[in-house]
Amino acid sequence: MKAHTTYLTFKTRKRQEIIDITDQVEACRAAAGITEGMVLVSAMHISASVFVNDHESGLWHDILEWLETSIAPWDPKRYWRGQRRRSPPLPDHRA
Repeated sequence: MKAHTTYLTFKTRKRQEIIDITDQVEACRAAAGITEGMVLVSAMHISASVFVNDHESGLWHDILEWLETSIAPWDPKRYWRGQRRRSPPLPDHRA
């Protein structure tokens, strides 16, 4: 069995952003000389995630909108000088 590890670092410009890493993952696979098997891609940060889907701008828009309106709405009043204020959780969200 052959194994290869590569660490990629990304700097985002927005609070929520989707980055297509297909080409970077393919380059890692090719550099390792792996022709059969699987590739594991893992987000090593609590606020990052990896999803596999078609590269559709409409889908990306829908995901970002879903995050903002349902999953992780931003309330700037709950933040002050970079530190989170102790305030009640937003409705329908667990603390």
